[in-house]
Amino acid sequence: MGVVADGRKRVLERIKNATRAAAGATIGGSAARNAGAPAGTAAGAHSDIPRGYVRRGDMTVRGRHERFIERLREYDAEVVECEPDGLAAAIAAQLKASGRHLFVAPEGLPAEWLAPGFEWKIDGNLEIRDVERAEGVVTACFCGVADSGTIVLHHGPAEGRRVITLLPDWYLCVVRASQVVETLPEYFDKCREQGTGDREQKAGTLPRLVTWISGPSATADIEMTRIKGVHGPRFLHVILVKD
Repeated sequence: MGVVADGRKRVLERIKNATRAAAGATIGGSAARNAGAPAGTAAGAHSDIPRGYVRRGDMTVRGRHERFIERLREYDAEVVECEPDGLAAAIAAQLKASGRHLFVAPEGLPAEWLAPGFEWKIDGNLEIRDVERAEGVVTACFCGVADSGTIVLHHGPAEGRRVITLLPDWYLCVVRASQVVETLPEYFDKCREQGTGDREQKAGTLPRLVTWISGPSATADIEMTRIKGVHGPRFLHVILVKD
């Protein structure tokens, strides 16, 4: 308990210091604008706020992938790894093991991922009732964050609309190992460096819509009883492609 208490104290102290600095920057910026100072003063004050948090991890590539898998499994997600040339077979195996038959997929999903022997509904703006009838969904993703075991969707062509990843009860997401970063700040750097996948989004800016998935949907809000599937799929399966 001592370690937990000390960690909690450090986190709260950092939040307190950051909040105090941010408040000072805002007040100083407002005063400067009222005094006729340049408009960039507030932005400059904001940039001067100390940011001592970890911005880039130091894990090896394999260590990063192992942490990502570990976190996902802690959340009760099922994870398998495969080589690029075995991806289609891995997807088919996951679909077969699910015992489900009717799946929805985004329009941009590679054709070879649509395993034969199953019924597929391609989301070209499907009606909500059609999405609800689907037993599962298969998509790609934009990024994975190892520290938190989080899958990030920017809802590009192979990721689809948010609704198709929320309504079906079973979700299979394909994550390429090269997409996995260690820390959250590295995700933001990835957005700025590589773009967000949204053609209408201005280069170097963050996406307008992001979905963060850390394990199957679950909540314990009601009488501290854990219930799965309240806000999204009850079952999350991940294929990590070792590219």
